Amino acid sequence: MNHESKDIVISIKGLTKSFGSLSVLQGVDIEIVKGENIAILGRSGSGKSVLIKIISGLLKPDSGIVKVLGQEVDKISAKELQELRLKIGFSFQNSALYDSMTVRENLAFPLVRNKRDLDKKAVNDAIEEVLNEVGLLKTINQMPSELSGGQRKRIGIARTLILKPEIMLYDEPTAGLDPITCIEINNLITKVQKQYNTSSIIITHDLTCAKNTANKVAILMDGKFLSTGSFEEVFNSQNVNVKTFYDYNFINNK
Repeated sequence: MNHESKDIVISIKGLTKSFGSLSVLQGVDIEIVKGENIAILGRSGSGKSVLIKIISGLLKPDSGIVKVLGQEVDKISAKELQELRLKIGFSFQNSALYDSMTVRENLAFPLVRNKRDLDKKAVNDAIEEVLNEVGLLKTINQMPSELSGGQRKRIGIARTLILKPEIMLYDEPTAGLDPITCIEINNLITKVQKQYNTSSIIITHDLTCAKNTANKVAILMDGKFLSTGSFEEVFNSQNVNVKTFYDYNFINNK
């Protein structure tokens, strides 16, 4: 058992979180194994983003245990939390690039801030390596305003990869992108998983994204996981809530 427990990178048991009288998470349990991608599906307001914020220590749980890479996130010191966060890559919905910096400067920023011992050549090599991984080496001297939405998203992912994280958290990676760009981002998420051996949580309401990028999916509804398993296991269910969710996405969300 000891060997197996080492392979669990995120372990959540009995997690609850309320904001005043609004109960958002009502007993969430989930485990993520090293190298696994899990998609968390849910309608807006279902608590998906709250869960991500608790995992990264931005919000404290009301009750329950949240362990990330063996550390209880809400029990560690500020310094330990800071070190833990360096092992977690965040890809936010708006890609969060600095508009006043070139792509090169955007990518140099986390390296220079967190790994101050690197010389100029090491920084440059690292920037070129991740840009190459996301297929955008040619944009190195461009400003974010000159890039398409899909390119900005890929640069945002490259910026998180530059610190070689063990865990990736993707928040709505395909939101607002056209179908062709969605496919590119889905392929990139899968490539990152294989190349960097990352474990990922993909927060999405895009079922195509979930199907193409995740080893496991979990539907968050009414503050709990309604169903967890492979895409086929979850969506072959006769559960009326699962069917409603599927129809809501594939029929009403066109």
